[in-house]
Amino acid sequence: MVFPYMEAVVGFMILMYFFETYLDLRQHAALKLPKLPKTLEGVISQEKFEKSRAYSLDKSHFHFVHEFVTILMDSAILLFRILPWFWKKSGNFLVLVGLDAENEILHTLSFLAGVMLWSQLTDLPFSLYSTFVIEARHGFNKQTIWLFFRDMIKGMILAIVLGPPIVSTIIIIVQKGGPYLAIYLWAFMFVLSLVMMTLYPVLIAPLFNKFTPLPEGELREKIEKLASSLKFPLKKLFVVDGSTRSSHSNAYMYGFFKNKRIVLYDTLIQQCKNDEEIVAVIAHELGHWKLNHTMYSFIAVQVLTLLQFGGYTLVRNSTDLFRSFGFDTQPVLIGLIIFQHTVIPIQHLVSFGLNLVSRSFEFQADAFAKKLGYASALRAGLVKLQEENLSAMNTDPWYSAYHYSHPPLVERLAAIDEPDKKEK
Repeated sequence: MVFPYMEAVVGFMILMYFFETYLDLRQHAALKLPKLPKTLEGVISQEKFEKSRAYSLDKSHFHFVHEFVTILMDSAILLFRILPWFWKKSGNFLVLVGLDAENEILHTLSFLAGVMLWSQLTDLPFSLYSTFVIEARHGFNKQTIWLFFRDMIKGMILAIVLGPPIVSTIIIIVQKGGPYLAIYLWAFMFVLSLVMMTLYPVLIAPLFNKFTPLPEGELREKIEKLASSLKFPLKKLFVVDGSTRSSHSNAYMYGFFKNKRIVLYDTLIQQCKNDEEIVAVIAHELGHWKLNHTMYSFIAVQVLTLLQFGGYTLVRNSTDLFRSFGFDTQPVLIGLIIFQHTVIPIQHLVSFGLNLVSRSFEFQADAFAKKLGYASALRAGLVKLQEENLSAMNTDPWYSAYHYSHPPLVERLAAIDEPDKKEK
């Protein structure tokens, strides 16, 4: 008897939907609590709390609808064998325009073009509502409808330009890789990730945002002094015009070896009361670098990628697996898609584990900034970011443990304060 792979995948997807909906309901109940956590009383104003509560509840209601529609669509696509039907239709389209449907690369690109259009169309109503209703209602959205669609079109053009050579290379590697297929695939993705990490901030990100050097002044001097004291090879310090799209704020760093760059959102500079708060946030980010968190995360991703490709090579020739999903041929891309579906249980466990590690890294980076003498400023900066982004003040412990890659503010403040209490 052939194992019902597709039915098992759909069953697990629905099971996870009910489990995650249960967690969402717990979080929704936490968001409805009328009072701040005791730790935040006197720290967060009642006005900000009420605004945060309203924003979080709006997002929660929207999330319930979006997830329900998503599970219905995903289940229907598999149960009604939409993927094999769409694969055949994409081949018919190639014949219609006079191209060779037997050419797997052309067939795959035709299939992906259709999938991209379908994804954009089905996701568009949710994106529009999220941006121009929820985000606008709570004062975050700053972009016009023209800017929204311009970004979407730019993203599609990038996919059209970058997608074909990447997909073609993967197909050729699988077709000719032999026994070392997994290693070749991993090596290609490893090189691709390095290339994209190098080119994205230089060529791609500027297509969507404007990056300008941080002006000379006390803030720049303090950041450069901090970077120098840690021997961080800071080459450029930018401000990005995040305010053209949203009033949410952030800061990040990127770059390889001796060519590091730090980017501050203009909204972060506007929202923080003083330079020390911004420098404290940067100290936290530099803590990730100094403690090798970025390198550990990169290595973890590479190991997981290699393991995934190794697993794929074990099932890529399984006729039963392809037939279970309605395919009578075994295209490379379809094999990768089916494999991703079959390992969903493992992906959930891995994601949970990575979140645990990420939260640990956040505590360590906070502790690093504290050791540099930024405890008070970091505390104030974290509170300011929480307030200005209207992040959830009350969080359910089960929900945050499962979903959050960053600890809730209450836990971070407690960790920052705890050593001081011990010293007393």
